[in-house]
Amino acid sequence: MIWLYLLLGFFLSNLFGYGGGPSTIPLMYREIVPHYHWLTNAEFNDMLALGNSLPGPIATKIAAYVGYSTLGWFGFALAIFATVAPSAIALILLLKVLSKYKQSLVVKGMTLLVQPVIAIMMLELVWQSARDSVQTIGYVQFIIIAAAAYWLMQHRKMHPALVIVIAFVYGGIFTYLNI
Repeated sequence: MIWLYLLLGFFLSNLFGYGGGPSTIPLMYREIVPHYHWLTNAEFNDMLALGNSLPGPIATKIAAYVGYSTLGWFGFALAIFATVAPSAIALILLLKVLSKYKQSLVVKGMTLLVQPVIAIMMLELVWQSARDSVQTIGYVQFIIIAAAAYWLMQHRKMHPALVIVIAFVYGGIFTYLNI
């Protein structure tokens, strides 16, 4: 029965995840952590950080990891299928309709009005991740890492993946030394 939950969890998350990763990740989080308990908050955050440091779409990496850890290679394939299928089906069915009505005020309005919902979902996910980080490493370490990441990306124009790798190394040293 777990295969059905895996299929439904990823299919529905990606069916309603309008806009790609920013809207899909919070929906996947809801299915993976509080609903089915496939991962803990900390495990999800670790997997998300690692997934963001690798190339490619984040949703398929999340699906691959959770699917494999839940049901092995079958779960891996099933979760990837459930993640890709909604987009593929929607693309095939709706491309012609959207291209015909792309100048419609209704279509433009729908697109613009979905953006605040996506922003709120991302803020909720960031809040939960930040709360877990602060509880684990404390306020001082959290502020140092956040400020350094901001400075490296905004002022030094460093790629976010490289900043994530640096944070992994720092976290490994921090954990090893028990600071």
